[in-house]
Amino acid sequence: MIFLTADPIDFNSAYEYLRVDEAGAIDFFFGIVRNNTNAKSVGHLEYEAYDAMAMNEMQKIVDEATRRWNVLRCVVVHRKGELRIGETAVLIGVATPHRADAFEACRYIIDTIKQTVPIWKKEFFDDGDVWVNATP
Repeated sequence: MIFLTADPIDFNSAYEYLRVDEAGAIDFFFGIVRNNTNAKSVGHLEYEAYDAMAMNEMQKIVDEATRRWNVLRCVVVHRKGELRIGETAVLIGVATPHRADAFEACRYIIDTIKQTVPIWKKEFFDDGDVWVNATP
């Protein structure tokens, strides 16, 4: 399951999807909007995405993680639009037979998303705004 959405992320639905009898481990990563960066107070964030390409790239990442770490099920949900402090910006969840694979797959997915998927973050401060790591 892979989603780009302006809606809040539903953890319970993600968890229920990942629960399968073959899974001995479920691992989650939550990316949360924090109130500061580099000692500057952040008011809110905005995410923009090239939707079709982002979905395609995230599917490739999930496919690779599945191949490498025996992922039984995976959930990737990334928000877009305006997010306030404390909101979940991204959720990654993986179910695997064993915990080591779950940890590794989850880390690989979030790290690779941040490096390669065309989703851009803009931070808003009292004195202006800035695009962050706009590299994909």
